[in-house]
Amino acid sequence: MKSNLEKEVVLVIAAHPDDEVLGCGATLARHAHHGDDVHVVILAEGVTSRDDLRSREAREGELSDLARSARSANDTLSVTSLSLLNFPDNRMDSIDLLEIVKTIESYIDQYHPTTVYTHHAGDVNIDHRKIHEAVIAACRPLPGHSVKRLLFFEIPSSTEWQPPGSSIPFLPNWFVDVSGFLPLKLKALNEYTSELRDWPYPRSLKAVEYLSRWRGASVGCEAAEAFILGRNIV
Repeated sequence: MKSNLEKEVVLVIAAHPDDEVLGCGATLARHAHHGDDVHVVILAEGVTSRDDLRSREAREGELSDLARSARSANDTLSVTSLSLLNFPDNRMDSIDLLEIVKTIESYIDQYHPTTVYTHHAGDVNIDHRKIHEAVIAACRPLPGHSVKRLLFFEIPSSTEWQPPGSSIPFLPNWFVDVSGFLPLKLKALNEYTSELRDWPYPRSLKAVEYLSRWRGASVGCEAAEAFILGRNIV
């Protein structure tokens, strides 16, 4: 266990319930295992995009089930805190960017994280892209700002679906050895039964494991999660 002076404070800013596990679940479990504080903020509710018009009332049961899944998944990873917000699913481009930025800033002010994990800029999903943009603004390196490291994760069924040349490719340059924590990631992901699909869909348990194994093989370990380093201040 780390001393208070060594302890890292980690903040994950994710779009939808399950993104936090898909993107960096094993890394979060590793942080928690080593005594770091891990806070997860999920901005969008993750359900109402299935309707032409947004209606929380029509999807109340699914929203409740998804919230329970999120809490169980993050408990599995030993996350310190989980915040589930109510931004509209797959409609975050309808929200003023400043509102998203200020929401993220409020959590940075609350937790004073040293490391922030969030979405890659080039994903197919519009919510991922808007959140990436908002996190960059919220984490601009002003004097005395707590955030020293910014890392961007990949999300199966979004990151790899962006065609070459259509946006910024995901070319990872930061790898975390999660060989001992991949089972926890898969267990946490299995809590999101409503969001998983059957193999060979990329958001299946088998595909997520294969991706972790491949990322690990790329850097000489059993399993890894891959990121793009946005900034590192030492």
